[in-house]
Amino acid sequence: MIDNSSEVPFDPNVFLSTVDGGRTISNYRVNDLIFSQGDPSDAVFYIKKGKVKLNVISEEGKEAVIAVLGPDEFCGAECLVGQSKRLATAVAMTECTLMRLQKATMIGALHNEPAFSAFFISHLLTRAVRAEADLVDQLFNSSEKRLARALLLMANFGKEGEPEKIIAKVSQETLAQIVGTTRSRVNFFMNKFRDLGLIDYNGNIKVHRSLLNVVLLEEPHINRRNTRRLG
Repeated sequence: MIDNSSEVPFDPNVFLSTVDGGRTISNYRVNDLIFSQGDPSDAVFYIKKGKVKLNVISEEGKEAVIAVLGPDEFCGAECLVGQSKRLATAVAMTECTLMRLQKATMIGALHNEPAFSAFFISHLLTRAVRAEADLVDQLFNSSEKRLARALLLMANFGKEGEPEKIIAKVSQETLAQIVGTTRSRVNFFMNKFRDLGLIDYNGNIKVHRSLLNVVLLEEPHINRRNTRRLG
């Protein structure tokens, strides 16, 4: 019988910091392409530092940003469910450090290491909750409130630890794609937020906690009397 008591316990953080066995680390500059929509989907990326945006382009050429991801988040996980092509394009919004995990390496870790499986499941659940909140945001909130929420999320308000408060240069076009509105509307609200002292805006963006008041001012409301029960 083999005594495994002296073995070092598996640590997901060490695993995601060690270059070995299908794991490589790369640095990206602002606006560097990480992968493109339609590329072969053969690896998962773990964001160690920086922010990454995911955007999709329709057949008509319309572009939308579907997510902005930060440290300790994954992107490209569609390969794990048999998706052979990338569903979105990933671009570095800031200087980034990412670990690339080959599909086989990722699947092996999920199957063999319960600690890593729990770590990854936590990530998936967080993304699912955020996606649901994003849908509610798009359906029921004004573009002003959606912009305020997007800025707060990019500054990490609501997460553990201190908010970043400083957001690297993000174009108004990108903010418009995230919010689902026009650049002119984003420009109007950014100037309004600055004039009210909710943000500092001179290329880089400094988000003040008072911007939360815009989000909390008008909670989404569903008229249940006009909502048909399904099923």
